[in-house]
Amino acid sequence: MSDVEFVREGGRYEIVEAEDPRLLARNLLSAAHLYASATAMFFLAFVFAYFYLRSLNNSGLWRPKDVDPSMTLGTLSSAAWVLGAVVLWLGVRDRRAERKAEWRWKGAIALALGVAAIVLQVVEWFSAGFGPADGAYASVYIGWTAFIVLFGAGAVFWLETTLATSIRYRKTASGSPAPGEASGDPHRTAHDIADPLSLVPASLEAVGFYWAYFAAIVTISWVILYVV
Repeated sequence: MSDVEFVREGGRYEIVEAEDPRLLARNLLSAAHLYASATAMFFLAFVFAYFYLRSLNNSGLWRPKDVDPSMTLGTLSSAAWVLGAVVLWLGVRDRRAERKAEWRWKGAIALALGVAAIVLQVVEWFSAGFGPADGAYASVYIGWTAFIVLFGAGAVFWLETTLATSIRYRKTASGSPAPGEASGDPHRTAHDIADPLSLVPASLEAVGFYWAYFAAIVTISWVILYVV
């Protein structure tokens, strides 16, 4: 018997317990703080690599003259992350005040700004004219900005799922979907989460906190990579 058949024919869904939304909310907020701390520690490695390799400057090849990323594109990309954090913070305030339509609009704007930041960074890579093998600075720059895009894409996806959940279930009675719908399994007669909308406020608070923290990291990265 296949796993799918077991789920359909032998699965005992009555033993699935719906967790208290308050517990899940606390877990989300704790996870956001832990994730932010881990992100900061991760980028400390690039800060160390930057200043260590710069101080060594082996053969005077720390940063050859032709290794010069676009200040304009780099600034626009960083500014988009920061502006997205501000807009999302305003959206969090709207959600706290139960202004649901307003926070969704602000969430969509922040989402667009995050996507724009990623696109601008990709454009800068293709227009830079150098690669990771063109000196120590080039190597640090490419690696650093690549992981900014990676972590930023994670924040964008997080916000998108929160926003999509809020929009998808906005018209359901008391925020409760049909049995099995929230789990994605039509054969399930109970929910892991009875009311998906109950997690939206906590998820929004969590991603808003992380995005603001990430924007601070991006700002420091911009100063080091483009100004110092």
